[in-house]
Amino acid sequence: MTNDTPRVSATSGTAAMNAGNGGGDLVLGMFTRRGLAMMIALGAALVWLFWRWFDYQFRVSWEHMEDWGHSFVIPLISGYLLWQSREQIAKTDVRVFWVALVPFLVGIQTYAVSLFIVSNPMLQGFSMILTLGSLVLLLTGPAMLRYTFLPVAYLILMVTIAESIMLKITFKLQAIATQGSWVMLNLIGEPFGWFTVDIDGNRLDILTSSGAIHPLNVAEACSGMRMVVAFYALAGAVALLGCSQWWQRIMLLLLAGPVAVFMNMIRVVVLGLLTLEDPNLAAGDAHTLIGTILLIPSLGLFIGIVWALNKIVGGNEPETKGVAA
Repeated sequence: MTNDTPRVSATSGTAAMNAGNGGGDLVLGMFTRRGLAMMIALGAALVWLFWRWFDYQFRVSWEHMEDWGHSFVIPLISGYLLWQSREQIAKTDVRVFWVALVPFLVGIQTYAVSLFIVSNPMLQGFSMILTLGSLVLLLTGPAMLRYTFLPVAYLILMVTIAESIMLKITFKLQAIATQGSWVMLNLIGEPFGWFTVDIDGNRLDILTSSGAIHPLNVAEACSGMRMVVAFYALAGAVALLGCSQWWQRIMLLLLAGPVAVFMNMIRVVVLGLLTLEDPNLAAGDAHTLIGTILLIPSLGLFIGIVWALNKIVGGNEPETKGVAA
């Protein structure tokens, strides 16, 4: 019994294309010119189909850069992950996988429901990614999934989370950050008699030695807890690019939440100290700027964790070039 499913070798397809274009190399190390043209056409069709969501995501990310600005970077990182695996992708057999047509249609139908019936942008974003992933699987087959799954799945982190969900998450994290920053500030001020700090719910009252009281609303100063998704995006990028083992990647992602809470404790402490000089520094754009700057040491912390995890397994290098699922 023969298998009539269409199969095309990427390398043989490349040779055929090169015969017609003077022996030119693959575009970006992955695509024939015909394949690149098809990808651009399908990408344009996907953007047209999901335009309402792309427009919404762009506006939210641009207007709330402190919370969702990382959404602009996520697709670039996904593209880089694919480019890292370009040699393996070029050597992988490509075939149409008709089973993927089912989730492809489910993704489109779910998008229509979330757009015209329930009006849920988060579900719209997830539907777009399901449709994209299914389209890739449909046109390239299961063998290519080894190199395309993680870059496509990583796109989930650019989808804006529903406000009701974010409020539930950030409320609990703000409570933890309040307690932690209260301890840190007292450890800084009390030993030297500079100030003491009282805690009342999500508010910290900084009492200086001169008797002045500087209130600090952690619910506002720690609004950067909404950047927790950015911390997960940062951890995911470091995990995919710097870790060779699945258990390392999972551990790094599990540490993203605690790192986000710790760095926001540092943020509140910095804002508290700045309040002693000028209360206006703890309001407006100051806390947003400080939160953005703290992403830099956060990156360093994640890199340090990766270094430690690699030391645990003897500093092993990835077995294959690029990122595979």
